[in-house]
Amino acid sequence: MEGLIVKGIGGFYYVETPDGKIYQCRARGLFKKQQIVPTIGDRVDMDVLDDEEGVIRSIHARKNVFIRPAVANIDQMVVLIPVAEPAPNFSVIDKLTVMAERAGVDVVVGINKTDIGEPGRISEIYGPIYETVLLCAADRGGVDDLKKLLLGRISVFTGQSGAGKSTLINSLMGRDIAKTGSVSQKTLAGRHTTRHVELFTGDSGERILDTPGFTSFEVLEGDEKELDQYYPEMKRYRGECRYRNCSHINEPGCAVRQALEDGNIDESRYASYVSQYRELEEKNRSYR
Repeated sequence: MEGLIVKGIGGFYYVETPDGKIYQCRARGLFKKQQIVPTIGDRVDMDVLDDEEGVIRSIHARKNVFIRPAVANIDQMVVLIPVAEPAPNFSVIDKLTVMAERAGVDVVVGINKTDIGEPGRISEIYGPIYETVLLCAADRGGVDDLKKLLLGRISVFTGQSGAGKSTLINSLMGRDIAKTGSVSQKTLAGRHTTRHVELFTGDSGERILDTPGFTSFEVLEGDEKELDQYYPEMKRYRGECRYRNCSHINEPGCAVRQALEDGNIDESRYASYVSQYRELEEKNRSYR
């Protein structure tokens, strides 16, 4: 029987079948020998043992996979950005969008908590690049607009801790399925509330993954020379620089830096690019 892994806890995998029934499953020992770990979002074939339990027999080919947190077959990433409490961390946000671009995952930016602050600067940065939705999960503002973008897709919700992911997911689902927490008034940092990854299914068939806070998300990796491919606003200038392997940092005749001066690339995004380039350069140098 075919199914979808929606949760994994303590060596058990919970597999949902097309009729909505969920089986508690173990994975075949063969997977461990092959160093294959079943992952939330995997489509699998299983042998049913009884009305409640089964054994995962095989895993279908994956379209993508993330390691931390372990999720697979993602169609889009909803990056939630709070306008305040806590203040948006653009460096973290841009790492998340790069990870999505690298995996071939569509990006939707959700600007949350618009009841306590203005979205202006965030909209200026991300509005020209990605599908952007203004949200106030507390009173469902923008929730229906976001829900339309989720239909028929597996969407992973992520962002910095305290961005309001769990509250938004509860609002989308119309029931309390994700634990919520508050922002520490001492540090104005989000309190981490999501302890494991779980795939939820809405009444209209949308599938949503809640994930732990950004500190648990996959670290940045890859070749620094390819980083500009994962910035859509920079990718369009590929091949226009004077030098073929332009880093877009110091070289003369750089089309990207000219676009920055012309106001066609946001300074915040460019600063994130340079920081990530240096980080990758240093990390890769240690392996070479």
